Amino acid sequence: MTTRIGLLGTGPWARRTYAPALAAHPRAELAGVWGRKPAAAAELAGLFGARAYDDPAALIAAVDAVAIALPPGVQAPLAVQAARAGRHLLLDKPLAATVEDAHAVADAVAAAQVASVVFFTLRFDPGPAGWIDKQAATGGWFTGRADWYGSVFAAGGSPYADSPWRRDKGGLWDVGPHALSLLLPVLGDVTEVRAARGPGDTVHLTLRHDSGASSTSVLTLTAPPAGAGVAVEFRGEHGVATYPEGIGGVAVDSLAHAVDALTSAIDGTGAPSGTSGALCLYRLELCF
Repeated sequence: MTTRIGLLGTGPWARRTYAPALAAHPRAELAGVWGRKPAAAAELAGLFGARAYDDPAALIAAVDAVAIALPPGVQAPLAVQAARAGRHLLLDKPLAATVEDAHAVADAVAAAQVASVVFFTLRFDPGPAGWIDKQAATGGWFTGRADWYGSVFAAGGSPYADSPWRRDKGGLWDVGPHALSLLLPVLGDVTEVRAARGPGDTVHLTLRHDSGASSTSVLTLTAPPAGAGVAVEFRGEHGVATYPEGIGGVAVDSLAHAVDALTSAIDGTGAPSGTSGALCLYRLELCF
């Protein structure tokens, strides 16, 4: 069965990742595009043989599911609207700009009993996901860390540097969910959090988990380019596990696996994903 999916959003992330992945997926059809800039929606739709819509409600009404690549403050109300219309959801992080709006999305998904997937790049990439699953199965961890040093606003030329919400919220909101998507499956839900400011938008987090372990995370989008990168490790009774370099793949391919999860949940061949999407929300709200 082919799932007709409408794309809400026309920015760099939608153009570079969502549209190509949806258009190429064997079990999905990119059926339409809506954006806050009609000309951009028309252009993006034309590139992938889809229809451009001037009204998001019209696009929602014409499809089986929606994929949203928009700022969190815009994503949440559209996700609620789509869920209430019975449409399945492929969402991005962060889910919403407020805890209240995030709860509204989760409640709408549960009430409508639609499938939902929240896309975390590394959790849907087989290489990183396999490494994380291995650490979770090993257990016995004492501490962990997940540091994300991005240089979106320091290097110049990043396609995401013009993003107002990233400039306003910084690394805590943009790359923080990535860090938590690796820490939580291994160490458990967060029960306590402390934060300290660093240079620029940098935030240092210290977390306590329900397993008894603790973790730390440095999050920034303003690191010097020469110091940018990702560092993840866990320490425990079995020694030290360090995230291997070079195991991450291409974002488009990772999103294709997220579409796999969504379409499998829709047609009943995979586990329902609405609960997992809601769990991402409730875990993240502890920090955001």
